[in-house]
Amino acid sequence: MAGKTPKESITVMTEIVLPNDTNSLNNLRGGKILHWMDIASAISAGRHSNAVVVTASVDNVSFENPIKLGDVVIITSQVTRVFNTSMETHIEVWAENLPTQTRYRCNEAYYTFVALDSNGKPKKSVALIPETDDEISRYDGALRRRQLRLVLAGRMKPEDATELKSLLKV
Repeated sequence: MAGKTPKESITVMTEIVLPNDTNSLNNLRGGKILHWMDIASAISAGRHSNAVVVTASVDNVSFENPIKLGDVVIITSQVTRVFNTSMETHIEVWAENLPTQTRYRCNEAYYTFVALDSNGKPKKSVALIPETDDEISRYDGALRRRQLRLVLAGRMKPEDATELKSLLKV
């Protein structure tokens, strides 16, 4: 099975914050941005795997800046690493105030997806071939993030998380 580069899975999604998307402070609701992030990252994972994908986990979501009513939201997602049937995506969210032409970073997260076959069973996905220094760094870090997710979910014993142990020098 040939590999794909992260560029082949890039998704850029653009939305505008409307009144129905906001809370009482006229900021975009957290659940709405998570929903948009899930869609963008699912498209990236689906493009990479040429399959229907389902969300397996969401982690490391950071809310750095509120997004205001009327702002344009730009969500960029791409696959960072493929394991057996799961793959990790990295998502970055920026907002742009059109009248002031100010763009600011708002959120970042990692989502994990599982590719499914036509029977709804997990299927192996094509390998990822990172090219740039940034892609290689995210690719290398994905194994540590995966082991942390598995330990926290109780699906891996901490002593088996070799990448985490080497990072912590335990």
